[in-house]
Amino acid sequence: MHIVTIEDTFAAWREAALQALAQRVAPETIEWRIAGEGDDHAVRPTLFDGDAVTPPASKARAEVRISRDLAELLKDAALYRDTARWAFLYRVLWRWHGGDRSVASPADSDGARLYKMAKAVRRAKHDMIAYVRFRLRDAGDAAPAPDLPEYVAWYEPEHDVLAWSAEHFARRMGRSTWLISTPDGAAWWDGTALRLERRTARSNDHRHHAADEAEALWLAYYRSTFNPARVNETALEQHMPVRFWKGLPEGRLIPSMISEAKRGARRVAQASGVGVLGGKSVPVDAQSAQPARQQPSTLDACRRCELWRHATQAVDGIGPDDARIVLIGEQPGDQEDLAGKPFVGPAGRLLDVAIERAGLSRDSLYLTNAVKHFKWMLRGKRRLHKTAAQQEIDACAYWLERELDRVKPAVVVTLGATALSALLHEKISLSDCIDRTLDVDGMQVIATWHPSYALRQQHDDARERVLAAIAATLTRARELADAVRERQRAPH
Repeated sequence: MHIVTIEDTFAAWREAALQALAQRVAPETIEWRIAGEGDDHAVRPTLFDGDAVTPPASKARAEVRISRDLAELLKDAALYRDTARWAFLYRVLWRWHGGDRSVASPADSDGARLYKMAKAVRRAKHDMIAYVRFRLRDAGDAAPAPDLPEYVAWYEPEHDVLAWSAEHFARRMGRSTWLISTPDGAAWWDGTALRLERRTARSNDHRHHAADEAEALWLAYYRSTFNPARVNETALEQHMPVRFWKGLPEGRLIPSMISEAKRGARRVAQASGVGVLGGKSVPVDAQSAQPARQQPSTLDACRRCELWRHATQAVDGIGPDDARIVLIGEQPGDQEDLAGKPFVGPAGRLLDVAIERAGLSRDSLYLTNAVKHFKWMLRGKRRLHKTAAQQEIDACAYWLERELDRVKPAVVVTLGATALSALLHEKISLSDCIDRTLDVDGMQVIATWHPSYALRQQHDDARERVLAAIAATLTRARELADAVRERQRAPH
């Protein structure tokens, strides 16, 4: 067993890890110790103790080339509070150096742990930036003013992010001097240089300093903007976790304001304040009150929701502009996303069978989807369909309405519940609408199952029943379209 004693920093670990790699020391044969954590753990002039593979005085280092992403993951994970983190990070580096690139993948067990650690640290960085509150130092402090900072703060980070956050505040606060104290250390900025100190908390580090004028102004503003009629405790605690309240000036106001909202202020809201304002009411309908937004001119340029970021391309509808029947599905699948055309995957091939049984031709139909980009989640190496959210369906309604206005079909067949809800602009059960004919803006609308529902059936008989139901709906759509054509041809 090799004992490696290092300072508890990423730089010290990196130096020791490179030397260990140069000596080909396997992870399971190293015991990592932190200098100063016990009398027997004092800093030693040599790297290895015990049965080292090479002489202790060797300073040879391995040449290790890692990706930029892995380097960032290692640096962040090194700040994760876990006594075994140095041993784990060395195992990751050992595997990478040995050619095992899967260690940097979240699908790998070590990779998943690495990503989890880095994610927790990045969240801790965000939280410290968001929830540190500086206060003016008490004027009654006995020490001379030049030896004390102008502003002080107390914070309890979940991970070792003090040094990273201190650099952020040093850039943001100019020449104002400040001190951030934590249970394990402190950061001091004297206006020109940053000093970090590892130490246990002192008795006066976390005492409350007197509120200054800026803090009083902030509290008055915070209370004045609070609307009890719109308070949502769950959302509030998600965006500002309760554990941070004790360090925030507004934290002591929040419980009382929530309590007031529950006791009746929620019903009254800001009515008393609004009532004393002058002026007259101007009636404005909701549509006119919407801000003017420039609409995208092409589907490829659409940024109305975030689905475009992860899709290969937008998938527009296809078919003649004078089609009498329009078929609307939910969204493109994996193969549609790659091909740029709707219904070309397994569900599309099954739909072709139903179209043929109904006596229709695919070339005579207009096929499209309620959502124009493929929404997916990764499962191994496969991209699996993920149901579109309501806001994504609403965003794509702009394109669906343009298609229907251009084609002006006599009959619309919705395939699945998402397509039906998108057309009706409301959540509705598919089973309640099957076998019914709805009139929507002069179009005859009939609903049926999506072909992918047939693919999900476990037995051939069940799959055939779903396929037969789709074919029957398409036959009915053909008959309705023919009837509309005959009425249009009949003399008035």
